[in-house]
Amino acid sequence: MNARNPHAGLPITDDDAAIAAALEDVSVPALMLSLVHLTGDPSYIRGAIKPRMLVLNEIQGFMPEEEQAEVRRLALEAIRAYRDAGCVLPEQPGPELLHEMMSWVACDEVPREYLPMLLEDMELDGVDARRASESGDPAARAGFPVVVIGCGQSGLLAGIRLEEAGIPFTIVEKNAGVGGTWYENTYPGCRVDVGNHFYCYSFEPSDHWSEFFARQPELQAYFESVMNRRGIAEHVRWGTEVVSAVWDEGSATWQVTVETDGARSVLTARAVISAVGLLNRPKLPDIEGMDDFAGPSFHSARWDHGVDYLGRRVVQIGAGASGFQIAPTIAPDVAHLTVFQRTAQWMFPNPNYHEKVGPGVRWALRHLPFYGRWYRFMIFWPGSDGALAGARIDPEWPHQDRAISERNDLTRRWFTDWITAQVGDDPELLAKVLPDYPATGKRTLQDNGSWLRTLKRDNVDLVREGVARIEKDAVISTSGERYEADVIVYATGFHANRFLWPMHIVGRGGAVLGEQWGDTPTAYLGITVPNFPNFFCLYGPGTGLAHGGSLIFQSECQMRYVSACLDTLISGGHRSMEPTREAHDEYTARHQAEIKQMVWSSPAVEHSWFKNRNGDIYTASPWRLVDYRDWTKSPDPDSYTID
Repeated sequence: MNARNPHAGLPITDDDAAIAAALEDVSVPALMLSLVHLTGDPSYIRGAIKPRMLVLNEIQGFMPEEEQAEVRRLALEAIRAYRDAGCVLPEQPGPELLHEMMSWVACDEVPREYLPMLLEDMELDGVDARRASESGDPAARAGFPVVVIGCGQSGLLAGIRLEEAGIPFTIVEKNAGVGGTWYENTYPGCRVDVGNHFYCYSFEPSDHWSEFFARQPELQAYFESVMNRRGIAEHVRWGTEVVSAVWDEGSATWQVTVETDGARSVLTARAVISAVGLLNRPKLPDIEGMDDFAGPSFHSARWDHGVDYLGRRVVQIGAGASGFQIAPTIAPDVAHLTVFQRTAQWMFPNPNYHEKVGPGVRWALRHLPFYGRWYRFMIFWPGSDGALAGARIDPEWPHQDRAISERNDLTRRWFTDWITAQVGDDPELLAKVLPDYPATGKRTLQDNGSWLRTLKRDNVDLVREGVARIEKDAVISTSGERYEADVIVYATGFHANRFLWPMHIVGRGGAVLGEQWGDTPTAYLGITVPNFPNFFCLYGPGTGLAHGGSLIFQSECQMRYVSACLDTLISGGHRSMEPTREAHDEYTARHQAEIKQMVWSSPAVEHSWFKNRNGDIYTASPWRLVDYRDWTKSPDPDSYTID
């Protein structure tokens, strides 16, 4: 079984001392679940020793040290016996025992409706259930070329699935390398805020992460290694942008105009998959005097590594997710750092945010049967749909200005207590860093205390005002205060509500996608759009996750759906498919009705990148992950016009 299942672990040849040392690093609950696989004995999870609570980013289940030590002692005995017997696994747990194991580590009953989703993601049987089908006439597939726009994580995924299906494809990528946001954002301190052992493809787990929340170079290297291992690079046109895509009704093809180094050419495709994401076009503010600044200035997503900020006065305009990471990284090296922040952000503690993965963890991921799969579950489940209930507005709650429900108010108090514990000795700073909107109403950040420690430094000032203008050597606040600057960093976000901009997409009957969408971009399931046949979006309108999960999980659901649509077209010999107006409008109405009941839509939440200029949300998903996964398993023919 070890040879057939990639998650069953490599043979163990280490001596007892090496194994014991490795076990000091591991998650004890995940270790106990691995022991059930290794021994075939479920008593490891049926005794008195068990986790007390499963909370996001807490990997020991709040188990006392003495209990953890006892489990490690028992585990060493079991692993020694397994090693000495030749590393032969017994019969593996069946569905009922697996459900028991999930509920045991979750410290609560995992509803049965979640089992298909969880088992599919964990791949305990070693099977990638979302792998694209190669069924049907190979010649028909070979005659159905596809253009994929973008080679970030979702575009690379699209290429992998198209390759599996035997469908010819070209990926058009504006950058010189793979990774999308993880290629472009190279600013100091850039790292992921979803645990790495979940923020990776379900079918391409990695046991090489050096940190639990890896930094940009390692993330980009992961996608590059997957691309090379899967042979996708030869299908990519690097340094190339899509200028336009026009549907030709006569041939039922898309004519895709691309530009490389100023030279344009046209690709013909039977289908187009947009994998451009939301956060890929930097948004600069409109501030008087920006061009008058004499020193270097740049957006955080276009970090100028030729600029030495050592010993210089830096002004950082913006302190959202990127600025939150930049400031603690550069503050020790600059002469002075001034941070302009429009709105304080809610944050919650994550002690592992900057922690390195110990050698014992990497050993366990490689050798202990299914340890990595259960560790992935421990990251996935507490960050899944459980948080969504807390995001729902209770219209009867009387204090909507500060919270949207009693549960949300408790969350606010927890966040407030954590922040106050760090800066309560500085009332002026505390007043600046405590948000005045409901908790989780914007992208909630996580930290191990580095942000607030940075703001307490003598060489750092937090300015909770807007910027009135910029002069050649200073930034002037709206109150008229002057802040001298040698370097300006704009950590001001992206054009998140301008999907597929600035591409010119023309569909059936001359419909222009940008005009059809305007400020209210919509798509059926966030994937397909009326008037645009054989056009599919990954990370399209209304699919961004604000409550949990990861975009890689979301992309895997969406790409399975796209693969099924392509299979429908090819196997049926069809020219085109597009969602009916009725299906699209009904889905959009449900999406809008649901999103308006969530904290992100609260009128008390202003200046959120989730919202368009009218305060409506067409970026984020309000759906449970389990529901969206079920809806995207395969297309409903009744929701489509198929020609």
